[in-house]
Formats: sequence, C-alpha cells, structure tokens
Amino acid sequence: MGEEYNYRVKYGILTIGSANVGVDNRTYQVNGLPCYKIHIYGRTEGITDLFRVRNTYTTYMDTLNYLPQKFEYSARENNYKRDQVLYFDHNKNVVVKKEKEAIDTYNVPDNIHDVISGYYSLRHVDFSQYTIGQTYSAPLFFDDEYYRFKVRYAGKGTIKTRFGKINVLKLNPVLPDNKLFKGEDAIRVWVSDDRNRVPVKIEVDFSFGTIVMEIRKYKKNLFPFNWID
Repeated sequence: MGEEYNYRVKYGILTIGSANVGVDNRTYQVNGLPCYKIHIYGRTEGITDLFRVRNTYTTYMDTLNYLPQKFEYSARENNYKRDQVLYFDHNKNVVVKKEKEAIDTYNVPDNIHDVISGYYSLRHVDFSQYTIGQTYSAPLFFDDEYYRFKVRYAGKGTIKTRFGKINVLKLNPVLPDNKLFKGEDAIRVWVSDDRNRVPVKIEVDFSFGTIVMEIRKYKKNLFPFNWID
C-alpha cells in the first residue's frame, strides 16, 4: 500500500504539532497472517515543543478481516516514558499486554480493535446506506480497558483544503461523559468522500479550546483525490 499522510495541528493561529500516518508498502506475518503495518507518529512543534512530545502508535492489521494482531505504543513526553505491546488472540478472545516486566491478560469480545484498526475499519463501512444520525459501532481495546467505539454519521458536505475543495463525509465519534472533552460531539471528522476515505480535517473541542488538524502533505495515496477548483 505505502500510503503517507502528514497533518498540521493548530490551536487558533498557532501550529502546535504534527502527525504522520503511514502504511508500509509490504505486508508482515503476525500470528501466521499477512498484515498491514500502520503507524502514527505525533509530535509537538513551535512553542509547544518546549514540552517535547514524541508519541508513536503502530498496529499490525490482518489483510483479510482488518483486525489487529499486534499493537505497539511508545510515549515520550518530557521525562515521561511508556512502552507497551498488545497481542491479540481472536480465537481465544484475549488480549495480552506486555509492559516493562509485567504481562497481563484481558478477556475481550469478538472482533476487538485497537485505536488504529478501529479507524481503518471505517474505510470499509458503506455510509451511503446510513441515514443522518445513524451510528456505527465496534469493540475497541486501549489503555487496559474495553470500550464500545461509536461513530455517528452526520451527512455529506464540501470543505476547503490547501489542495482545493473536496467532497466529504461528516463523522462524529461519540464520547462518554468526561472532563477533558467538551460535549458528546466534541470530535468532528471530515473524511474524503471517495475510495481513499482519508480524514482531511479534524476538530476537537477540549475544555480549554478547539484543536484543528488539517492535511498538509500526502503521497502514495491508493486512489486519486477529486479536488475541486
């Protein structure tokens, strides 16, 4: 596949970070299955780089059912460090977590996802069959807990990017009550309404303000984007 996407993260007029999303151009064998390797690398930029964040998320997702077989997480935030690996056994419905010297096992539902494969599963959802307000749901495991990942379909639209306008699907991940995000629809995602199904813009309402993530660069996309002049 070999896709690569780069996003700029802004708070108001300030660029505060970036995110790179990539899919390797070859497959890997994990649990005896051919897998895509998908990785996300996020970092602070500009004045916020004083806090120096360098976080990496990697999943190995099988090419047949698009389920995770292995997930790696590495956090580097100032002096804080954390590394963990999750192994998924979909036959036994368990996730095994290895972190430092500890090994923990969790019972999970069928077809459990990690945070990356959960998003990539959306690329294969036919939202043309959805009505506005209808919700897609899937089980998800992250940070030692099982969640019910839900995304509400909010219709179609057109947005402007640095490459031109593009037709999009509007999606709202549904969040449980919490103190960090502002409201149930605090995250708004605009995904290209084409065969790529790539986020071109994301807005997140935090309690302190809104963060915006916009596509900045891309290459090796699977299909041509239909940019509108």
